[in-house]
Amino acid sequence: MAVTERSASQPNKTALIWGALALLMLAPLLIASQSPYLAYRNVAYILAGFAGIIALLLLFVQPLLAAGHLPGLRPRTSRLWHRATGSLILIAVAIHIGGLYITSPPDTLDALLLVAPTPFSVYGAIACYGLVITALLVTLRQRLPLRYLHWSILHNTLALLIVISTVMHALLIEGTMGPLSKWLTCGAVLLVTFWVLWDIRVRRPRRTS
Repeated sequence: MAVTERSASQPNKTALIWGALALLMLAPLLIASQSPYLAYRNVAYILAGFAGIIALLLLFVQPLLAAGHLPGLRPRTSRLWHRATGSLILIAVAIHIGGLYITSPPDTLDALLLVAPTPFSVYGAIACYGLVITALLVTLRQRLPLRYLHWSILHNTLALLIVISTVMHALLIEGTMGPLSKWLTCGAVLLVTFWVLWDIRVRRPRRTS
């Protein structure tokens, strides 16, 4: 009887986790869609803004997929989705930068050259370059003279840099995201990133040893 109840509760727990994840992903987008700032922005700027929000939200899912913490996914499937999500983040960031460039080419170039006077632009550029380096690291993994352990540590370090820079970039911008939703989202991204890094770099090696 206890086994049956435990088996029945497992699908409910899985559905609850995926439902909470869907809510976390959709709520900031819905709040941003009601922002009064949208009335004063052109289409390119609006697309750039929402692409940036999507990239931030995907950073919450990315480490969970890497560590296999999302229920109902086999380890191989989770890793494949981790790679696919990384590609989606790259596309979202490309749209984000492209929309900003169409809106204001000088400001975008200053940000990419790390000479912008606004700190949020510098943090955004750092996150962007960290993402590009990570993509190259993944693409050239088999050709790099790195052991898997060293490659993995470098990959995790870049991920942490990207997350921290992205969060700082988002928090310093007064944009379409509501203040509360922005702080909650950024806090969730930081929390899950540190938790997963602790899990795969500290807890699991200790259990193995």
